[in-house]
Amino acid sequence: MTGPAADLATLQDATDHFLAAIEALGDGDVAAPSHLPGWTRGHVLAHLARNADALDNVLHRRPMYASEAARNGDIERDANRPAAVHRADVRDSAARLARTAAQLTGTDWQVTVTLRNGVTDSLDNIPFRRLTEIELHHIDLGIGRTVADLPGAFLDRSLESLARRFAGHPALPPLELRAEDGRHWRTGGESGENDGNGERQVVVGTPASLVGWLTGRTSGSGLTTAGSLPAPPPL
Repeated sequence: MTGPAADLATLQDATDHFLAAIEALGDGDVAAPSHLPGWTRGHVLAHLARNADALDNVLHRRPMYASEAARNGDIERDANRPAAVHRADVRDSAARLARTAAQLTGTDWQVTVTLRNGVTDSLDNIPFRRLTEIELHHIDLGIGRTVADLPGAFLDRSLESLARRFAGHPALPPLELRAEDGRHWRTGGESGENDGNGERQVVVGTPASLVGWLTGRTSGSGLTTAGSLPAPPPL
């Protein structure tokens, strides 16, 4: 099993795990604050459901959201619902996305699509994008999962993806990310390496610590570097 088929299988496993984890949440739990500033757990759950619908739009070659205002309005509209309604919405929206993905074959996946804020990507990367939403927002619920619980294969791929995403980003200095096993990724702003004078700030840690910091899920605890850690841009 390769390509999006493998990612779709991993996504289904993560979705099932997420649904099992929120099964015990009551109305009061859903109304409580999440780890995301200004958002309750209900906001996180509403976002995940509407994100599934948005990615379903992408698989159908439709705009992801009608507008940024519509996206935000839908999350606010749905945030304060009872826990049982949230669970059903997350489950049903994920199932709709999975059914659409199952209908795509071969070259269907080999097209470039436009996502939120004008970002473009290959359609076969959409399952991993959805997996990232599930894994990170599971942490954001504050119900026991942390970056240390993320699967190793997900962490490795996330590091590669985040390094590409932040490459050349003006809000970051030139960085070299180093895992403790010796692997490394370059990202951040330009370093002037082409003229031989460039230097990169080296940040060393476990893949979990690096992903936690780069995604804003941790403050960078467990990482070592010369000087202070920069604040990564919002995802």
